[in-house]
Amino acid sequence: MTQKQALKAFKDTGALLEGHFELRSKLHSNRYFQCAHVLARPRIAAKLCRAATKKALASGALDGTIDGVVSPAVGGILVGHEVARELDVKCIFAEKVQGEGVDATGKPNTVLAMRRFKIEKGGRYVVAEDVITKGGRVQETIDLVKAAGGKVAAVIVLVDRSAGKVKFGRIPVFSLVQMTPETWTAAECPMCKAGGRPVHPGS
Repeated sequence: MTQKQALKAFKDTGALLEGHFELRSKLHSNRYFQCAHVLARPRIAAKLCRAATKKALASGALDGTIDGVVSPAVGGILVGHEVARELDVKCIFAEKVQGEGVDATGKPNTVLAMRRFKIEKGGRYVVAEDVITKGGRVQETIDLVKAAGGKVAAVIVLVDRSAGKVKFGRIPVFSLVQMTPETWTAAECPMCKAGGRPVHPGS
C-alpha cells in the first residue's frame, strides 16, 4: 500500500480532517488526524494495519520469535489488535494512571502502567500505535517493556506526523504515512488573521 492509498483511506473515512484546528500544543493547523474514524471501520482498519505489518516483516526486523504486541491506551489498542492478528501473537496494552503533580493546564499528570497484563521477562515485543507526533506515549510503552526485562523489536504506527524525525534509539519505526502538518502560533495563524475560529477535534 502506498502513502497515497493510505491517505485516501483516511480521507474517505473522515480520519484526515482539513480545516482550522487548535492542537493540544495550542498551535493551530489546517490538518488533523483523527484515527478513531478509520479504526471504526474494521475492514479498512485491518487492511491498513496489515500493510504496516508487512512493511515491518519485509524489513527483517521481526525475524525470530515475537511474543506479543503492546500498545498505549486508548488510541493504539485497535492498531495493536490488528497487528497482533497479522503476527498471530497476543495483544496487550498499557493504561493511563494518575501520576505525580499536574500539567500546564492544572490537570493531574498521567503515566502509562501495565495494569491488566504482564510483560514476560526476556520476551520480544512490537509496540503499536495509531499516530505519533512527538512519540511520548510510544517511548513510555518501550520503557515499560524494558523495565520488565523485555525487548522491543519494532514500532508500527499508521501515521508518523514527525515525518520520520522521531526516533526511539535503534528500534526501527514502520509507518504507512509520514507527513508534518503545517502549524502556527495563534498570533501567526493565517486562518485566524482571516477571521476564522479554530475548533478542538480532540486527541
